[in-house]
Amino acid sequence: MVKFVSFILCLSSISAYTQEEKKEILPKEIQIQTAVFPAPEEDRDGAKVYGYDTVGNFVVLREGNNNLVCLADNPNKKGVSVSCYSIQLEPFMARGRELAAEGKNYKEKREIRGAEVASGKIKMPKEPSMTYIYFGSEATYDKSTGELGDGQFRYVIYTPFATTESTGLPSKPHAKGMPWLMDPGTFRAHIMVGPF
Repeated sequence: MVKFVSFILCLSSISAYTQEEKKEILPKEIQIQTAVFPAPEEDRDGAKVYGYDTVGNFVVLREGNNNLVCLADNPNKKGVSVSCYSIQLEPFMARGRELAAEGKNYKEKREIRGAEVASGKIKMPKEPSMTYIYFGSEATYDKSTGELGDGQFRYVIYTPFATTESTGLPSKPHAKGMPWLMDPGTFRAHIMVGPF
């Protein structure tokens, strides 16, 4: 009987610990306010926004009417990070989220999406497509206003199959904030700028 009671108490402790560790889901309005912050001011009101419902499901928080899609901060990841990207990138981004939900790791996601781009299943934009990113620490994040005290910007311009030769950009930065080309020659080729 003593062992049984000890076992129950142990389970109760684990359950209480798990509940304490559960991340807080912020109100929809705060998620949206933070999510659209990296976008140009004139585009914020019309952007589509994905975020999290009260039980933590990834959902559309607001439909959009312009060419931007924004992602609220993932409460299950350390720090605060939000982004907005061109709607032309949505097939690529959405597929990445699907594969992550299936438990695929970074390498698997890259290989699968690469094969799907090659087969035409995923259409990558022909023109450069912008992604705006804003990130910082949880310690400076005001959950009542959605403001991030130590936030920094980073910009990513997807240019599939671009090379260092075709762009004149280096494959690594030589100074803080300078643009450079990551993953040159691949379907994921993109110009990195920042952080600032």
